Amino acid sequence: MTRRLNILATGTSRGIGSAIAAALSGHNLIGHGSRAADGRIGADLAQPGAAAALWEEALDRLDGRIDVLINNAGMFEASPIEQDEADWAADWERTMRVNLTAAAELCRRAVLHFQEQGGGRIVNVASRAAYRGDSPQHWHYAASKAGMIGMTKTIARGYAGRNILAFAVCPGFTMTGMAEDYLESRGGSKLLADIPLGRVADAGEVAETVRWLAVDAPASATGAVIDVNGASYVR
Repeated sequence: MTRRLNILATGTSRGIGSAIAAALSGHNLIGHGSRAADGRIGADLAQPGAAAALWEEALDRLDGRIDVLINNAGMFEASPIEQDEADWAADWERTMRVNLTAAAELCRRAVLHFQEQGGGRIVNVASRAAYRGDSPQHWHYAASKAGMIGMTKTIARGYAGRNILAFAVCPGFTMTGMAEDYLESRGGSKLLADIPLGRVADAGEVAETVRWLAVDAPASATGAVIDVNGASYVR
């Protein structure tokens, strides 16, 4: 029987994150949201220092040991290039801070911690956009997710010998509140023509992929990126 793992997962208040928390309910999971609620740690990852404080509080709640870090928190906001340059740059920096920099800060803390305890796992939830790009209003989103993939592969290559494993998941459209709004803004059901499976993914499908990587995936799979997009983008 798989032992109970101590897990920190970000962005678990809704959507994919909530499904991830449910899929890992047999383990000791500390969740995170922008505000503290239902046992989740509240942290605004757009703020410098928030990721470090989140890690320390989770570590304290888990009696000084974290076995798995899951970076799922993210934001997806449009930033048209026609808007004021200062506003466009602010949008870019905020998206990078939340989607990539905060995740990197948590990965750094995790790697340092895992080196002391003899290993651990990181699962980063990226996006299909990392490989195929996104809309003209979402340069920053696609770039942040591509950065997450590069970071994951670098960690996998650099620390496998220390039993520190890193994986990434790249969902396409997933039926969450955020995805529903985006689907509607891009033509709704017309977008399904781009998905050979004929439907968008369910949050539970992404969550099960994350659960497998966090708990059961063989060590030799470290560095792997798993697509969950209904064959809408095949690498």
